[in-house]
Amino acid sequence: MKRLAIAFSGPSNTGKTTLICKVAQIFIEQNLKVAIVKHDPKDKAKFDTEGKDSAKFSAVGADVAVVSPTRTTYFLKQMRNLDEIIAGFGDFDILIVEGLKTLPLPRISLFRDKIDEAYLPFSQAIATNLPRAQMDKACPVNFDINDAQSIAKWILDNAKKV
Repeated sequence: MKRLAIAFSGPSNTGKTTLICKVAQIFIEQNLKVAIVKHDPKDKAKFDTEGKDSAKFSAVGADVAVVSPTRTTYFLKQMRNLDEIIAGFGDFDILIVEGLKTLPLPRISLFRDKIDEAYLPFSQAIATNLPRAQMDKACPVNFDINDAQSIAKWILDNAKKV
């Protein structure tokens, strides 16, 4: 297992999820095992269906694990740090983190139509739809937001061993 980690950041609606899916698919096609951590800073994601047993267990305040022949899903009532999350994944080749911009991981920030300079101190690379001249000015390592192949190669060369 490679156990490499990389992070993606950027303002809402810049295409982070779309790009992460494309990059993850490239790695999976190379027979690499991919794990993804998604940050939900506003605590609005929903993971269970109202009325189901697991939702009822979680609603009373219990930590819950739902185990089936093809997956295990955890509903925990506390935040985990990255090391604890990594341990929960077990074996993987590539860990992709979306958000959590202060984690000490190599990071690609995504921008559409304008660069938000608040992300640049945390970014080793950017991906955007802006013209090349604007990209070069913002960050020396930059990609077209639709060039998932080049971004995947950069990740393999620059991701952090965890």
